Amino acid sequence: MTEGLGTALLLETPPPLLLWYGQNARDLPWRRDPAPYRVWLSEIMLQQTRVEAVKPYFARFLEALPDIPALARAPEPVLMKLWEGLGYYNRARNLQKAARIVAEQYGGTLPASYEQLLKLPGFGPYTAGAVASFAFGLPVPAVDGNVLRVVSRLLASRADISRPEVKAAVSEGIRTVLEGIPDQAGSYNQAIMELGATLCGPNTAPDCAACPLSALCLGYRQGIARELPVKAPKRPRRAENRTVFLLVSRGRAAVRRRPEQGLLAGLWELPNAAGALTPAEARAWLREQGLEPVKLRALRPAKHIFTHVEWHMTGYLAETEAAGDGSLLWVSGQELREQYTIPSAFRAYSGILLELLEKG
Repeated sequence: MTEGLGTALLLETPPPLLLWYGQNARDLPWRRDPAPYRVWLSEIMLQQTRVEAVKPYFARFLEALPDIPALARAPEPVLMKLWEGLGYYNRARNLQKAARIVAEQYGGTLPASYEQLLKLPGFGPYTAGAVASFAFGLPVPAVDGNVLRVVSRLLASRADISRPEVKAAVSEGIRTVLEGIPDQAGSYNQAIMELGATLCGPNTAPDCAACPLSALCLGYRQGIARELPVKAPKRPRRAENRTVFLLVSRGRAAVRRRPEQGLLAGLWELPNAAGALTPAEARAWLREQGLEPVKLRALRPAKHIFTHVEWHMTGYLAETEAAGDGSLLWVSGQELREQYTIPSAFRAYSGILLELLEKG
């Protein structure tokens, strides 16, 4: 993908791209102080999550766990609570696994080596490249979807960017560029990603008139930039119906622990059942759990989208006097807010529950 003319074009990009980046880079907290821990944390949080959504989580996380040793020592409930709402909770678990290895093997400081970073949990080629180049200035590529988009448009390439060999070819092309500007490797990687996140973004027409690479861009010259990049369509998500219960008894609400394997493994959840239960079926299900509903009220339906599945949820608020079959934990509103991590999949209902408990 980047052989011949492609490599030649990429080698022409640093001067205009770095000049543009110096004048237009967004002011982001992890850029103001690119210490390795901060860069690493930001990169993990930014996976599957928008920049504006990450900012408050980033600040709150650093206040609670300001360095790698603190992260390594943090109790899991504290870690999960800090991550609550970001989703993809394995990111947080891998973050802590890596922190414990770094604390034990590297004295609490991330190694300034792409190869050593790549061995840590949660570090793939992109994350290792980002930390190595942004935090340590090493001339290694950091190729994400933004970079693939920019390069595809620049080279007018119709190669499928979901194919590993295409990503590898782009990485090699970027590596060749960085060999010529080793002192600016981190800035170049950030610049090309910044371009892909802003002027050359996804799901919209590229702003070619403002782009610093438009004079070089074959996609722009050929009028096909908006058609690129080419990417194989994702498999359609599987739809599942779930019925979620807001169970309240004497000012407390019921939560339960999910299994240690599978979707949302090990997290706390609102009790729920498979299927879209009718009121009669909901009452029957509650009785099977050892609960006698005194009142049952239907709530608005909700939907949550995971990577490969989406939940279509029916909700019920149930007041009950019985404590259930022992699988439920009854907590106060304050405990629910401060101690128990409820995944964002239940956000449409957990907010209602908190409001109800705090009103008394």
